[in-house]
Amino acid sequence: MTGLFNSLAAYLHDVFVIKFDAWVLLGFVAQGLFTMRFVVQWIASERARRSVIPVAFWFFSIGGGSLLLVYALYRRDPVFIAGQALGLLVYIRNVYFIILTVRERSSGH
Repeated sequence: MTGLFNSLAAYLHDVFVIKFDAWVLLGFVAQGLFTMRFVVQWIASERARRSVIPVAFWFFSIGGGSLLLVYALYRRDPVFIAGQALGLLVYIRNVYFIILTVRERSSGH
């Protein structure tokens, strides 16, 4: 059991201490932004007592997704790159629809 604990401790030290650099910090910031989208969605839904997706959800999605894409490009991870790039298209498209809706409402249509 001690060997397993020592192996796990060595692994965690390698991953979270030795490999920690500015890119890993960027990855954590990006993941934090990406996670905030779920927090704002949860709070908005709880307040409304129904499922709600606030505009802030999409902005956190774009911010976190963009930084995660930069991180994935640096790491050269094709699965991560494809996932973040495709996700960004959806997030940007939703913000575009929100802008169109606001314009239509303000012009009286």
